[in-house]
Amino acid sequence: MPEASIESGAASAIHADCPVRQLLDRMADKWSLLIIYRLAEATNNRRRFSELLRAIDGIFQRMLTTTLRNLERDGLVLREVFAEVPPRVEYELTERGKSFLVPARTLIDWVQDKWPDIERSRELYDKKGR
Repeated sequence: MPEASIESGAASAIHADCPVRQLLDRMADKWSLLIIYRLAEATNNRRRFSELLRAIDGIFQRMLTTTLRNLERDGLVLREVFAEVPPRVEYELTERGKSFLVPARTLIDWVQDKWPDIERSRELYDKKGR
């Protein structure tokens, strides 16, 4: 992609009503990333709601519900309800959700690679007493 396109895209993402910014806000949120990660590691990229709740440390039921609804709305997750007693609900990654794993893994790899440098920067900053 030409640099000018990247710059103009980034400039438009500054505005709150920009669709790019709205989606970036959702995808960069820790719960979305963790849900997608947990679905990706599951057999057939599919998990029950209760499995997701147990697999994601610190998430509350309401936050999981809200985040899954947003991911479903954006076409990254598919929700399937089974008519059983008690009702069973399963979530799975769509093809779009699976394709998001590519940039997400790149970001995770970057963080893992740069983490020692980031820690050193933090330590130096903290020593300055700001």
